[in-house]
Amino acid sequence: MSRPEIGVYLPQMGFSFEDLMRRARRCDELGIDSLWLYDHLYGPGMPDYPSMEAWTLATALLSRTERLRIGHMVLCNQFRHPVTLAKMATTLDQISAGRLSLGIGSGSIEDEHRRAGLPWGTLAERSEQLGETLQILRQAFADERIDFSGKHFSVTDMPVKPGPVQQPGPPIVVGGVGEKFTLPLVARYADVWNVPTYALDQIEAKIAVLRSICEDIGRDPSTIVLSIEAVMALAADESSLDNVRSLAEKRFGGEGFGLYDTNLIGTSGFMVDRLGELAEMGFGQIVLFTHDRCSDQTLELLASEVIPAL
Repeated sequence: MSRPEIGVYLPQMGFSFEDLMRRARRCDELGIDSLWLYDHLYGPGMPDYPSMEAWTLATALLSRTERLRIGHMVLCNQFRHPVTLAKMATTLDQISAGRLSLGIGSGSIEDEHRRAGLPWGTLAERSEQLGETLQILRQAFADERIDFSGKHFSVTDMPVKPGPVQQPGPPIVVGGVGEKFTLPLVARYADVWNVPTYALDQIEAKIAVLRSICEDIGRDPSTIVLSIEAVMALAADESSLDNVRSLAEKRFGGEGFGLYDTNLIGTSGFMVDRLGELAEMGFGQIVLFTHDRCSDQTLELLASEVIPAL
């Protein structure tokens, strides 16, 4: 069994660019595989907090790192026309020499759409739009040209050159567990399926549903990388564990973070065992919220004591 990709999730709310750049460079230097940002116009529930725009930030970070993969958990499909997004993605894949991961979803915060004057629509409508965007992206990456007629988007003989460095394209990550809309899109179009923190108590059931949908449409489910998003509270030693746990509970103890569903709270040896168990369940990518928002100490522990042992 190969080692899973280990990434860190770093929502940019409240950070300066210097803060984010330092953390990205530290991940790059230490050999952490990937770094993930969010795509919101402001921090959810905190509109007066500083928060940098997701794509511009990813471009800056990728242009100043060497080996780190960077993506979003996840881009909001309503924010960018799919042709523009395809052009942005192929360009950034060129700039980064093939280090872009393309996470995308149907949107999760109605309030930011209302404030910005963007259409929100029903979940069914947003899911239809996402399905068309995924088809457009696939076509752009494969053919360097888009010719598409759908319910929401119509594109005529649109070139997308240069194409992506990665072949067949930047890996497309779709997150979510909705059985009516999201998982069918994962089965048809995604390279990677991410289980978000709010669904960590349903992992095995949702994996079974995805496999069933794949079988129905004739796709081998093993061609989809299973990804999980979880909070990790990593302590340097037993004496600091209580303080680490307390900070994790303060920041991520609320409903939706699944802090105790994966139970990633402990020292390095314990973390190696727990992450190994997730790998044995089939997860090829593990994206970690850290309890202290990617401090140097935690990144160094993760890189020196946890990742090598996996």
